[in-house]
Order: sequence, then C-alpha cells, then structure tokens
Amino acid sequence: MALDQSFVGRAYPPTEPYEVGREKIREFAEAVGDANPAYTDTEAARALGHPDVIAPPTFVFAITFKAAGQVVADPRLGLDYSRVVHGDQKFAYNRPVRAGDRLTVTSTIETIRTMAGNDILDIRGEVHDQDGEHVVTAWTKLVARAAEEA
Repeated sequence: MALDQSFVGRAYPPTEPYEVGREKIREFAEAVGDANPAYTDTEAARALGHPDVIAPPTFVFAITFKAAGQVVADPRLGLDYSRVVHGDQKFAYNRPVRAGDRLTVTSTIETIRTMAGNDILDIRGEVHDQDGEHVVTAWTKLVARAAEEA
C-alpha cells in the first residue's frame, strides 16, 4: 500500500536534547577507524580553533536516525518497517559537532514517492544546539520494499 502523500512537509516535535560526550566521540572515532586527533585530544582540537574535541562527520547519524523513528512509528503514515532498508544518508554542516553540545533534532518528511512498487521516504533532520544554533542538516532515505507476490 502506498504511503500517504499528505504527509509530505509534516514536521515532528524536536527530540529531547542529546548531550555529546568526549567518550562517545572517542568510541565512535575508534569504531569507524578515524585516528584524527581532533576527535580525541582537546589540545589538538583547540589548535584547530575548536573549543573542545569534535565528532567525526557521520557521528550525528545516530541521533538523526533515532529522531527519524518518530516518522517511522507514526501509525497514520502507514510505513511497514519490517520491509524498510536504509537507502542513503547525507549531511550538510554549519559547524562540527563538539563535546558538550546538547543537540535536538526536528524531523520533517521531505518527499514520498513510489518506484517499482517500493515506497521511498526522504526525511530531513535539522540539528540545533542548546543555544538554538543550526549545526547540521541530515537527510535519511528509507526504502520500503514492495511486498512479494504470492
């Protein structure tokens, strides 16, 4: 069943703040194999003009994908999550994520389309810090695969 097109443009409430910690940044950098010292060493980050360690660019995926869960869980949308695969991800930064940031995400459905029986949903996540400063925009593409015919 095709997703409800009237949901295009619908925004969901901002998430509760996520506090970015140095240890989470270090763990993420290690997990993705990025040894950039700005991710683990405060002095190295300061030498680059940052007030504290910064996060690798894809770090914010964890909180934006979780925020997109508000869209996924909306029963009125009609998305069958058991058929969903992650199709694409991209980010546009105003500044790096820093240790100590308290980030909120507001998710908005940008597009819904059907292609070869598959529903494709594009969700934009606007990430702001504790001062209301826009930090990054993340786009998540979800593909709900068409049901197999019997």
